[in-house]
Amino acid sequence: MVGCGPALAKDAPIYTGTFSSTALSGYDPVAYFTAAKPVKGVAKFSTEYKGAKWLFSSMENRDKFVAAPEQYAPQYGGYCAWAVSQGYTASGDPLFWKVVNNKLYLNYDADVQKKWEVSIPEFIQKADSHWPKVLE
Repeated sequence: MVGCGPALAKDAPIYTGTFSSTALSGYDPVAYFTAAKPVKGVAKFSTEYKGAKWLFSSMENRDKFVAAPEQYAPQYGGYCAWAVSQGYTASGDPLFWKVVNNKLYLNYDADVQKKWEVSIPEFIQKADSHWPKVLE
């Protein structure tokens, strides 16, 4: 399963999994906006940002990210948005996602995503108030 398991204390600013340095489990962050779906990236189109390696499905998407990473990187460093709204971190799974107001949010799994979808604006407001303090 992609991105499962709770994150540990003193988390990195970008969630990469326990034995990885690759953000979004290798999915292309720009594709969520341009293709409206998760698309696997490839090593030949990659960049580094905030201590993590990011993969892209095309040179064009990589260049878009490099020009404006804050526009395409998932909110809360790719940690589960619902968990952050509750004051802790958990892994974000790139297959459980939503773009809200032109920002990408990930959730831990399908069940957590259902909780998130009950009141997205409220959970975003709560998560924003906890971020980045939950990394400590």
